[in-house]
Amino acid sequence: MPETLIAMEAICKDYEQSVGSPTRVLKNIDLMINEGEFVAIMGPSGSGKSTLMNLLGTLDRPTSGTYMLIGEDIKDYNERGLAEIRNKTIGFVFQGFNLLARRSIIENIALPLRYAGMNTKDSLAQAEIFLEKVGLSSHRDYLPTQLSGGQQQRVAIARALAPRPQILFADEPTGNLDARTGTAIMDLLFSRQADTGAT
Repeated sequence: MPETLIAMEAICKDYEQSVGSPTRVLKNIDLMINEGEFVAIMGPSGSGKSTLMNLLGTLDRPTSGTYMLIGEDIKDYNERGLAEIRNKTIGFVFQGFNLLARRSIIENIALPLRYAGMNTKDSLAQAEIFLEKVGLSSHRDYLPTQLSGGQQQRVAIARALAPRPQILFADEPTGNLDARTGTAIMDLLFSRQADTGAT
């Protein structure tokens, strides 16, 4: 039986307003995701998809409800504990890329590996592998500002995949890509999932 990695029960998320009562963005969300599943969260713009992704990735906390991540109730963790969980377990592909402007793309990809304790030589070698997988080996020393939006998205995906996370969260991972590149990126995500059982 696959392990349940994510279990949400009655999750709500409110945002305080400067005037008036809080705005409820998510209401009574129940969600269960097992190890190895490939899940899409779909809905119109403004429906709370990114808010839910931030909660799932422990970048934000719910207002109420229970979130069990790999058998642990995240409410018991302080910010440092959550950061350790993210570093060891979770990969992120953000809509806004979140690349460091003053570092080359190879350094951007290697950075989470360095945070995880890998030495410089090995982290760069691992980054090279994933840079090649997204078709940007020839751009290894470019800065993010020298790349198109689609290329930056591919770098962000390589950075998320390089640490070989148990869980990968991708917020519209092909939103800035042309159809051909988008298909290639989805194939990469599917193959990564098939090779490792990542969720």
